[in-house]
Amino acid sequence: MSDPTTNLAGAADAEVIPLRPAPFGSPGDDITANSTGADAPVRDAASAADIDTSFEVKFDPEPDAEPEPVDDGIGYLLDDPDGDAYPVIPENLRSAAGVGEAIGRHTRRLAHRAAFHGVRAPRYALLAVLWGTVGLWRLIDRQLKWWWVSEQDYLRSLAIASGDSREWYKLHREVKDTRRVRGTILAGQAFAVLATLLLLVKLAPWWGWLAVACVVVPWLAHLGRPEDHPIIVPAVTVPRFRLLNHDVVLRAYYAAGLGHADKPNQQVTFETTMSRTKEGQGSQVKVVLPHGTGFDDVVKAKKELASGLDVAPSQVYLTHDPTSHRRHTLTVTDRDPLAVPAGKTPLLDCKPRNIWRPAPFGLDEHSRKVTLTLLWISILIGAQPRKGKTFAARLLALYAALDPSVRLSVVDGKNSPDWNKFAMVAYHFIRGTVPGRNGDPVRQLIDALAEIKRHIIDTNDFLSTLSPEECPEGKLTEELCRKYPKRLFIWMLVMEEFQTYFELPDQDDNKQIAELLSFILAVGPSSGVILLSSSQKPSGVGAGDVQRLFNRYRDNHAVRFALRCGNRNVSDAILGGDAYSEGFDASALPVGKPYLGVGYLYGAADETPTVRTHLADHGDAEKILTAARKLRERAGTIAGYAAGEDTGTPDRDVLADVLAVFGSDPALHWTELAERLAGQIGDRWADVTAGAVSEQCRALGVPSVDVKRNGAKTPRKGCRKDAVQRAADTGAAG
Repeated sequence: MSDPTTNLAGAADAEVIPLRPAPFGSPGDDITANSTGADAPVRDAASAADIDTSFEVKFDPEPDAEPEPVDDGIGYLLDDPDGDAYPVIPENLRSAAGVGEAIGRHTRRLAHRAAFHGVRAPRYALLAVLWGTVGLWRLIDRQLKWWWVSEQDYLRSLAIASGDSREWYKLHREVKDTRRVRGTILAGQAFAVLATLLLLVKLAPWWGWLAVACVVVPWLAHLGRPEDHPIIVPAVTVPRFRLLNHDVVLRAYYAAGLGHADKPNQQVTFETTMSRTKEGQGSQVKVVLPHGTGFDDVVKAKKELASGLDVAPSQVYLTHDPTSHRRHTLTVTDRDPLAVPAGKTPLLDCKPRNIWRPAPFGLDEHSRKVTLTLLWISILIGAQPRKGKTFAARLLALYAALDPSVRLSVVDGKNSPDWNKFAMVAYHFIRGTVPGRNGDPVRQLIDALAEIKRHIIDTNDFLSTLSPEECPEGKLTEELCRKYPKRLFIWMLVMEEFQTYFELPDQDDNKQIAELLSFILAVGPSSGVILLSSSQKPSGVGAGDVQRLFNRYRDNHAVRFALRCGNRNVSDAILGGDAYSEGFDASALPVGKPYLGVGYLYGAADETPTVRTHLADHGDAEKILTAARKLRERAGTIAGYAAGEDTGTPDRDVLADVLAVFGSDPALHWTELAERLAGQIGDRWADVTAGAVSEQCRALGVPSVDVKRNGAKTPRKGCRKDAVQRAADTGAAG
């Protein structure tokens, strides 16, 4: 690793001059030398003084005091010949949690190795016996060749070929003497081995034989096996990672066009030495770009930078320095962190949760836990189809479901089975846009949104009536929700594929839904309404006022989570226009099955982590929701759709509906009446039977009489229109 405090120009006779601290922005500021190549000129004090920095016009008067750097340690390099000292105790081992995590990680790895090799132990034993036999033969053969002094055969053959009899006799006498000595040694070895075997046979117990075998067999197997066929294979892969130093980083930046080693004032410099990350999973260094080059340029050149570093783009992370556009932190992980799954959701323990506490969401690029506080925010999730959008949204809804005090309204615009199990706990459960046996979902949605709007208004009105001592800042609190559970509670509204409700055939419905959602988004979070929206089409929806309201609804979400998108425009629509300039483009996220559920979490905190979301598949969701249902039953908070109440469909007026389908016919059979009700008013009478219609009409005072229809000779049971009208008039008068 090159020392950033010295000039590494490669000249053998160059004098190395420590660079003294210079005022930030002074001449020579960018002449702080790094490893710039073997042919780079070496700047000494004299050459630095020769640089012409004069101006024809003096812009500013001389300062009264000595100039100081903008930040301590920024803008110049220290003249410490020993460099920066590594910490005595690594940062990840300075806390009890860090020590516990390290112990747990090593324990898990050792346990995996033990299990891996334990399963393969019989195979290892058989291979050891096989190659041990080969090794024994090789050992005997090697000992015999050693005794026979076979290495001298060539010299004696050479003496014979040259006709040198004296040399041959000399070699022959030497080999006879050597064979005599070595034969004696070999006989002693054979006697010692034989005596040991006899003693073992006579005196040693079974475990003694086992101990000898454990020592001798592995040694013989090592002698007998081929070099490229190890008996014991590794239990884990050895990760390949790039060994980084300042030279490698400089070469990568220059290859990406982010400076030039030989041009004046175009060198890339460093504020810090290369160091390991806090988690110990990569390397990082703070980089200072040349004047005129900024963070946007690094973001655009990220792929070229990754190529120069010889790593995958998903291993390169750039963190902007808010104090300077030229400065940023480069982090290069040892391996691709996004290809490692975050694992199953911790919600599978099915324990009750508290909506006032952060919800587990996944792991970031450094394998740190990512949580999300759901209160006071609205969340927008967007992605291409089948990239994990619904799974990510469902994770947060499952967390809310495990809190019995939270009311859930689930609206699934795509009418998929992904949300079906939420019917066990949902207050509103609305699917699709086409009327069916469960009613008209558009009408249900409008009624549900209107009810949520009334709740928001009532909550704010109620909070305004409380005393300052009870409600000091006029805000909803956990204590108030516990004190007034009937009036004050948290409400989560899930809008899956919400764009479908802005593209309805009826423009009045579009506008009404858009206005209600805009109100809830603007006022709801402060009243305890959590809005969770997801979409695969976050732009180009609607026209006129509907388009304006759609864009306002989309853009006003406080927190955004973007998984893999089709292009940068879609990424900007989800994350917002400022995200790209900060280095976040969801269309550049890696593609493939290992990267499902990977996205940028923008706006939840000062940092924007790349999150690998936890997994909760359909079976996991059903298990969690079954537990959530039991929790709500015990708490007595099952209501609305989950309790069998019709919260979205208007009450059915039997007589009015029967009169509406009668038409001009004076009488109808019950079967005909049931067919007409199911065909013309399917949202309220789908799959109705003749017996059910007859029973309900007779209960309301309509007699069942014989009716002849269409020239039939045999009458069938039915009712007359005038009897239905009289019953309706009587009911209205009563």
